[in-house]
Amino acid sequence: QVQLVESGGGLVQAGGSLRLSCSASGSIFRIIAMGWYRQAPGKQRELVASITSGGTTNYADSVKGRFTISRDNAKNTVYLQMNSLKLEDTAVYYCNAQPAILSWGQGTQVTVSS
Repeated sequence: QVQLVESGGGLVQAGGSLRLSCSASGSIFRIIAMGWYRQAPGKQRELVASITSGGTTNYADSVKGRFTISRDNAKNTVYLQMNSLKLEDTAVYYCNAQPAILSWGQGTQVTVSS
C-alpha cells in the first residue's frame, strides 16, 4: 500500500512562490507516472501537472510556464515548484499517480492573497 504525504503549502502573496513536496512509500513509485492535483472550494479536483517515470512532463494550460513538476526517484519524492502565484491558484494540493489509482493523502493547503 503506497502512502502519500504532501507538504510545503502555506500562505503567500500573489506573485510569490512555493515549493510543494510529496513523499511516497513503496518501490512502485519509481515506475509510475505521478501527478499534482488541486481542489479549490466548490470545485472538482483537477490535474495540474504530471511527470512520467522517465521525466516527461505535462501541464494544465492554467499553470503552464509558472509551475514545474520534478521527481527524485532515489528519494521517492515528487515536487511542484510554483512561481508567479495567482489568487486562483488557491486550493488544496494533492499528489497521486497519473491516473490517480492510489489512496489520496491529506493534501497541503496553498492560499494566495492579494
